[in-house]
Amino acid sequence: MSKIEVDAIDKQSGSTLTLGGSGTAVTLACGATQSGFGRSGSVNWDTTPKTATFTGVSGNGYFVNTTAGVVTANLPTSPSAGDIMAVVDYAGTADTNNITVGRNGSNINGAASDQTISKENSGATFVYVDGTQGWKFTETSNVADIALQPTFISATGGTITTSGNFKVHTFTGPGTFCVSAVGNPIGSTTVDYLVVAGGGTGGSSGPPGAAAGGGAGGFRLSNSVGCIPAPTMSPLASPSGLPVSVQGYSVTVGAGGAGSTTNTGCKGADSIFSTITSTGGGFGGSYASGNRNGGSGGSGGGAGGGSDAPTGTSGTIGSGNTPSVSPSQGNNGGLGTNTNPQPGPYYWNGGGGGGAGAVGASGVPGSASAGGVGSFVSPAMAVSCAGTPGPVPAVRYFAGGGGSGSQAPGQPNSNVGAGGAGGGSPGTLCSPNASSAGTINTGGGSGGNGGNATPNVSGTGGSGIVIIRYKFQ
Repeated sequence: MSKIEVDAIDKQSGSTLTLGGSGTAVTLACGATQSGFGRSGSVNWDTTPKTATFTGVSGNGYFVNTTAGVVTANLPTSPSAGDIMAVVDYAGTADTNNITVGRNGSNINGAASDQTISKENSGATFVYVDGTQGWKFTETSNVADIALQPTFISATGGTITTSGNFKVHTFTGPGTFCVSAVGNPIGSTTVDYLVVAGGGTGGSSGPPGAAAGGGAGGFRLSNSVGCIPAPTMSPLASPSGLPVSVQGYSVTVGAGGAGSTTNTGCKGADSIFSTITSTGGGFGGSYASGNRNGGSGGSGGGAGGGSDAPTGTSGTIGSGNTPSVSPSQGNNGGLGTNTNPQPGPYYWNGGGGGGAGAVGASGVPGSASAGGVGSFVSPAMAVSCAGTPGPVPAVRYFAGGGGSGSQAPGQPNSNVGAGGAGGGSPGTLCSPNASSAGTINTGGGSGGNGGNATPNVSGTGGSGIVIIRYKFQ
């Protein structure tokens, strides 16, 4: 065999240098290395099996032995475009003890998730493309053998409790839901929410008359993450949760409407989380001419009825689900009534405030009007025992309407409008005149009062609440 020893070979002319003739293989000697040719898409195989976690080097392929337990093969750090690494199951045990391919700070197939080789004798070759897609696997024994590792949302804010595999963040006042990590579709990428606005205030009445109940704050709920089956979750729940990203989400918890001494009540304030806004409850109407109309909102306030109106006259009801969303965030208030025969008996009753689950009751002579019932969530979502009991057992109710006041001169005045389950407060009789407040952090409307003396004060609406739930493991 002839031997030529030179330090460099270069072309004599033109732009092409040919080594060997047609059909001739050019071989590098054992142990020799090459540079400048670029990679052909293959790797140099390290034939010593890896049995413990390691970080690979670009250009190498590794046999991984998981006979004794799982092994993590980390891809190279700070890769450059064109870097390549391969991993293959050495002993056919990856189905029992998986091989995790660690992303080591870069994406794999566009996702910030490790990969798993979980089928015996399987393997894959990974090539780094760019910062968006990161590593792409270009050769596998079976693409289905490469599976995502589940990763999960991590967040802070509010009062945090745990229910099984779920975290629940409860906000009873303003705050920030701060997402520090977002998972993947087989872990968690979305959150469920309960957003309840502040309840409206019932009307106040001077003598004689009867004011209406305040409407409940808007009730908005989703049930998509680890769906909670009926009947423990409201039929008003949206099946779609909210996707989140790494950022802080401002949370606004609406205050209840202020207590009123000026005939009509006051509207509750909105509650907000991300793109979800629940509207404050509408105010209840009074007995007085020009002030009988209920206010619109999440749920509508009831309409008032009073002594200076013709028999049967009522104000207009407040409309619920205003502005309109789907599923509905609330219901209308009820009508007032007025019977004014001579010489009596007279009955003046306001309508009940609307609730998330039902309209407020309308006035019936001799009987005050109940607030509409609220709606409910599973205790798995209201793990802080927020809300109130209600007709469905073992659940927690929110957004009940306020009951109406009642005025019936010369009568026993033995009935008042009940508050709707979910924090709505009852109305009052002629005396005492001040109605009680809606329950805090339920969005319940306050009751209207019955007029017969002064001062005439209606209680404040119940403040709202925001609850966020997601899978964390």
